[in-house]
Amino acid sequence: MSEAIKKAIQEGRTVLGLEFGSTRIKAVLVDESHQPVAQGNWDWENRLEDNIWTYSLEDIWQGLQGCYRSLSEDVQAKYGVGLEKLAALGFSGMMHGYMPFDAAGKLLVPFRTWRNTMTGEACGKLLKEFDFNIPQRWSIAHLYQAVLNGEEHVKDVAFFTTLAGYIHWRLSGEKVLGVGEASGMFPIDSETCDFDAGMIEKFDGLVAEKQFGWKLRDILPRVLCAGEKAGCLTPEGAKLLDPSGTLQAGAPMCPPEGDAGTGMTATNSVRKRTGNISAGTSIFSMVVTEKALAKVHEEIDMVTTPDGSPVAMVHCNNCTSDLNAWVNLFEEFLGKAPGGVKMDKNELYGLLYREALAADTDCGGLVAYNYFSGEPVTGLNEGRPMFVRTPDAKFTLANFMRSHLYSAMAALKIGNDILLKEEQVKVDSLTGHGGLFKTPVVGQQLMAAAMNAPVTVMDTASEGGAWGMAVLAAYMEEKAEGETLPDYLSDRIFAGQTGTTIAPKPEDVAGFDAFIEKYKSTLPAEKAAVEGLA
Repeated sequence: MSEAIKKAIQEGRTVLGLEFGSTRIKAVLVDESHQPVAQGNWDWENRLEDNIWTYSLEDIWQGLQGCYRSLSEDVQAKYGVGLEKLAALGFSGMMHGYMPFDAAGKLLVPFRTWRNTMTGEACGKLLKEFDFNIPQRWSIAHLYQAVLNGEEHVKDVAFFTTLAGYIHWRLSGEKVLGVGEASGMFPIDSETCDFDAGMIEKFDGLVAEKQFGWKLRDILPRVLCAGEKAGCLTPEGAKLLDPSGTLQAGAPMCPPEGDAGTGMTATNSVRKRTGNISAGTSIFSMVVTEKALAKVHEEIDMVTTPDGSPVAMVHCNNCTSDLNAWVNLFEEFLGKAPGGVKMDKNELYGLLYREALAADTDCGGLVAYNYFSGEPVTGLNEGRPMFVRTPDAKFTLANFMRSHLYSAMAALKIGNDILLKEEQVKVDSLTGHGGLFKTPVVGQQLMAAAMNAPVTVMDTASEGGAWGMAVLAAYMEEKAEGETLPDYLSDRIFAGQTGTTIAPKPEDVAGFDAFIEKYKSTLPAEKAAVEGLA
């Protein structure tokens, strides 16, 4: 088998997918059966500068090249050859955010990531103008907020895009986005698979008095659907990706996508009435709807699949960061014990997570907030991690861990209660992926309780978004005439795939509902913490 893979690599028949996550950049190389044959990783972290969550351009390029170098080293170690040619490649990144450039290609302000919650005024005005929910993290919200703030750079904007769009542009020369990623910049018309023309006209009217030298359509990227060609790796792009000069130019590139789109792809959740939940630093659910929602909800974002179908998305800024902080605290405690107890990190996570299954289903009166940053779903512009309890609450390790696991899912549940209960959206299957599901059973069982629906974790879930991006690149090259993305995934990628499904337990559902009532009634304390702890 390794000889066959080695030959495929040497002949340029493998496909690369690379994704910029919030804390890790990951590259996956797949063979012609779409199985991962090598991978690379690079850890990075956003920083808070001038009260803005950002990554520097140096961070971006150091991370891209470091991740690719890690992949190349893995290929060399496993197969004894260099990675010189690719059949296709594609890039994805954490969705949304704001990267504006001038006519010379200079970044005008530091990259404003999805994590920032400073565009509330713009979102309120755009919601009223469009009758369409515009989340705070969307690119158009950042642009309009900069207009409202009178920021000097706005007049000089010649092009703005997302992180994935920026990488693709620099490597291919093409200013394009996949429609799923584009739907996090500006509302999409699924009928045309393009930005909504009527809303673009309304936006231009909103800013007409400023007399900028641009119209919105002129500074947005071009929108492409999954399967369309999005340029090729240029010689300059090949050198940017692989400074060693080993990688050859010319490989076709698919439209750049967001982590939501790659998550849908990696979990076979692009068909109507399917959905997926991605749970890592942030947490979001995506449900492909059969029709438009009855009304606009600020807790629910309307985006699209990589092939343009409408999707109801509940996106929450916070998920595992506070959980990780508590696990790190327990690890520090173990290290200070006599003799210094060393425990594998994955085993420690497993031990603590599994303990949560022995807890009271309502957490025994304990309430936790995992807000490292603001949480728009619950109306918080900033966050303060917080844990509260009554003096007579059942303060056990099991209840403590369950309260923090519930907290990681709580904002998501609040949004989905609107979608599934109020809007009566039908979901046949939900697939979970991301770090929260890495420990078997625990996250899956509690998520099933939160959603009151069965949750499946596929055996390939650990491959994640980078693998999903590689699959989208392969689809571009392999699709038959008229073959849709849902059919391609079902027939070619996931045929014969196995996974585990956990149905919700009634007692867990009732317990989570009881926890959420306490959680919502205690939100004023979280808001007071934001005000009191500047």
